Amino acid sequence: MPEFIDAHGIAIVYDVHPAEGTPRGVVQLLHGVGEHAGRYAALIAALTADGFTVYADDHRGHGRTGLRQHDGDHSRLGRLGPGGLRAAIAACRQFTGIIRGRHPDLPLVLLGHSWGSFLAQKLVNADPRAYDALVLSGSSLLWPGALNAAPLNKRWAGADATGVEWLSTDAAVGRAFLDDPLTTMVPLPTLFGPADTVRLLGKPKRDLGVDLPVLLMVGRDDPVGGPRSVHRLADAYRTRSGLTDVTTLVYPDARHEIFNEHCAAEARADLLAWLDARIARRDAAAVPADATGPAAETGE
Repeated sequence: MPEFIDAHGIAIVYDVHPAEGTPRGVVQLLHGVGEHAGRYAALIAALTADGFTVYADDHRGHGRTGLRQHDGDHSRLGRLGPGGLRAAIAACRQFTGIIRGRHPDLPLVLLGHSWGSFLAQKLVNADPRAYDALVLSGSSLLWPGALNAAPLNKRWAGADATGVEWLSTDAAVGRAFLDDPLTTMVPLPTLFGPADTVRLLGKPKRDLGVDLPVLLMVGRDDPVGGPRSVHRLADAYRTRSGLTDVTTLVYPDARHEIFNEHCAAEARADLLAWLDARIARRDAAAVPADATGPAAETGE
């Protein structure tokens, strides 16, 4: 499996999923906390079928990277190691440079879910010109009162609760998460510690200097931030960052992992429609810029 070495000597494991046919773009996929890139197979398959090559790493401390980093100790999965959050962000930025170096002539889409979406916000603040589009799933405005610090499964707590009901309405998704040897249920503040948890906070940068298109996708019952927080994030991208192409899609009766939900097929279709409207196929004209997916509520 391919890897690169970060500034602290940690080997970051990643996968490359080539586009079917002539590629028209590249997606850098950033997974969430306590999980790994292998949980995104259906989403990756949809993207590659639509002409996108997908690069997906297991972040610092996570998945195959974390297992190697922690000498096979599964109980330490999710812990970031030397350099902490700053090093994790830097490694993702290093990965962006590797991808850009291999595909200098193709548009690069940054797609982050949950903690991956928080990392994506940091990456765009640091270097907005490195990306041609930004997609955030299960995200939040990274600010006190907007980002939920309470136990994420609180709404579904009970005698028979597994602790992962907050992920999806599909119980099989929760069971698969619990059975996966490369995941952990330890909450983010415990994994990262107080200093790095606070370092996550921050709003979109003022006056980014580039009009990056942004898609925000969220389940209506997502306990991480939910629609209210995501609408605040969208507003911040418009008013603080000066972006004009910001779309919010809210999925009714869906929880945190919209790509592992009853609406997964619709969410994938909405994502592809949004990308089709902004990144043209190399063998066809672009879809009109006002194209939208039919499955979800839109919010501005």
